[in-house]
Amino acid sequence: MKMKMLKLAVLLLLFGAALTDQASANDAKPGKQQLNKRVLFVLSEFGYWGEELIGPLDVLEAAGYKVDFATPKGTKPLALPPSMDPNYVDPPLGRTVTTPDMAGKVKQVEASSKLDHPLNLTQWLPAKPYFSSPNYLSELFSYNESLDKVAIDVQKYDALVLVGGSGPILDMANNKRLHDLIRMFLKAGKPVAGECYGVAVLAFTRDEITEKSIIYGKRVTGHPLAFDYNDGHGYLKIDHGFQGAPYQLEFILKDAVGPDGQFIGNVGKKYSVIVDYPIITARTTGDSELCGQKLVEVLEKGVKRFGW
Repeated sequence: MKMKMLKLAVLLLLFGAALTDQASANDAKPGKQQLNKRVLFVLSEFGYWGEELIGPLDVLEAAGYKVDFATPKGTKPLALPPSMDPNYVDPPLGRTVTTPDMAGKVKQVEASSKLDHPLNLTQWLPAKPYFSSPNYLSELFSYNESLDKVAIDVQKYDALVLVGGSGPILDMANNKRLHDLIRMFLKAGKPVAGECYGVAVLAFTRDEITEKSIIYGKRVTGHPLAFDYNDGHGYLKIDHGFQGAPYQLEFILKDAVGPDGQFIGNVGKKYSVIVDYPIITARTTGDSELCGQKLVEVLEKGVKRFGW
């Protein structure tokens, strides 16, 4: 009897060890990462749309995430005035797009020190040398070594968020340092979210080998043609306003995703957020909170697909 009980005890111990090993193996499966509970937001210095910061920011902070902010040159980002005005009527939609509550939240952030000291992308990431440089190869070696160091910094973040507004058209969409940063997040298996005109940055970020957009073959949303202004785009820090839409994002995204991808504008529907892992895209202002919710679900529940 004692021998049988001893054998049974040994079998139970072995079974328990096997379950522990299996649990560890499951935790180590690709796509499941240990969360740092920290997310990096990149904003334009030429004006971000208030709700497109507040929406995902509120969701992430409520879920226990810490947030860092970055701008192309380290200057404090400022919200576009219409995004703090509950009486502003969006011309294509023919209605107001900022609630009094949201306007108050944006003003509160603007008046705080929250955005006072953003990371400076120009100082953090190296500039890629020009082919015309007489020391091109030497500078290229240094450039790649510097990128490797930044890639180590990126490990402390779980995700990257590109805040929208008209400003990103000027200093984010074709920012090569930001393109490098996005590729680092993707190579590290970390999701990247873009909102409204922030999605343009994803279209212009290219795979280093194929030179195809990183959203090639993906399903994405973004500011659709039906929502574009005919003229009167506004930016901060510019004396003379830009008249006319600088580009039509819908067409750019349709080209960038290629024949196997799809632009999904969801015109006529209240919300448009698309998850095609590891890319998350939000159409415009009213989709900001949902964008944050889906980002949290991607990080904590392993969501790989939503909205298509």
